[in-house]
Amino acid sequence: MPPRAARPPGARVAAAPLLVDWEQIRLFLAVMREGSLAAAGARLSLDVSTVSRRLDRLEERLGAALFDRTREGTSPTLVAEQMLAHAEEMELSATRFAAAGAQVETAVEGTVRLTVMPGIADVFVAPRLAELHRRNPKLVVELDASVSYADLTRREADVAIRATRPTSGELVSVKLVTTRAVPMTSPAYARELGRLKRLEDARWIAWGPELAHIPIGRWLRERSPALAPVFRTSHFASQLAAARAGLGVLLASEPFVHTGLVAVAHGKGLDEAWAALPVESLWLVGHRALRHVPRVAAVWDFVIESLGEEAARRLSATASR
Repeated sequence: MPPRAARPPGARVAAAPLLVDWEQIRLFLAVMREGSLAAAGARLSLDVSTVSRRLDRLEERLGAALFDRTREGTSPTLVAEQMLAHAEEMELSATRFAAAGAQVETAVEGTVRLTVMPGIADVFVAPRLAELHRRNPKLVVELDASVSYADLTRREADVAIRATRPTSGELVSVKLVTTRAVPMTSPAYARELGRLKRLEDARWIAWGPELAHIPIGRWLRERSPALAPVFRTSHFASQLAAARAGLGVLLASEPFVHTGLVAVAHGKGLDEAWAALPVESLWLVGHRALRHVPRVAAVWDFVIESLGEEAARRLSATASR
C-alpha cells in the first residue's frame, strides 16, 4: 500500500456529514406540527418521556437547540424553522419511495386505510364492505370515520371521501356525487307537521358547537337565530337515530331521506329558505403515486361503483317506487 500523502500545512479537514435517520426526522416534524411533546407523542404512539429523550439526542447530534420547551408547549427556534423545508422534502421522498415499492404489487391483498365522514361511513360505506370483501378476500380495509382530515400526503390514509376537492398536485380526485341538503324527519312527525309554515313550528336537531360552522350547521342558525334546537350533537349516527324516533327535524344530504326518513314539506313562506339549502359535493381522493396499486385501485373503483352519480340515481329511483 503506498504511503499516505502528507497533508499540507494549514489545510482544513472536511467535517464528516451528520447522519440523521428517518425516525428522527419524523419526530422533528411531529413536534413542529403538533406544538407540544405530548401531542407529538400521541401522533407517533410514543410517551412524552420517549419523545423528550429522542429530541434531546437529535439536538445533541446537531449541536443546536430546535425547540424552546415550556409548560404551554414547544416553539421552534430559528434553526428548526430553517430545517423544516428540508425535513418536508425528505418526508415527500419517503412517501414516493414507499409508493414506488408498492407498485410491484400484482394481487389485490393487504391493507387500505379509508377515511370517510361519519354519516357517509355509517350508512353508505360500512354496509357495502361485505361485497368488497367477497370480491377481494385478501383485502383488509381500515375505516377511519372521523370529522378530522387525515393527511394523504403523509400516508395517514390511502383513500379519502371528502366534501372539498384538494388542490395539492400530489393528490388526485374524482367527484362522486353532488346533493342538496334536505330537512327530514320520521314519517309520523312529518304527518304531524304537515306543510311547515315557519321554522319555529318544528322541533329541530342541530350540530354541536364544534361543527356548527359547517354549511348545514349554519343554515338554521342564520335563518332563525333565536330558535333553540331540542337536541344538539356532532355524532351524526345519533342525529339520525333521534330523527327516526320522531324527536325532530334533521338537516342532512338528500340520500339520507332513503334511510327511514322523509322530506319535510314546506309552505310558500319558506320558499326562500328552502332555495338556500346547502349544496355539497363528495370527492374521492387519493395519492397520485398509489392510485393504481392493486389494493388501492380495488377500493377506489368500488367506491365509485357504490357511491358515484349513477349509484345515487339508482338508489333514488329504487326508494321512490
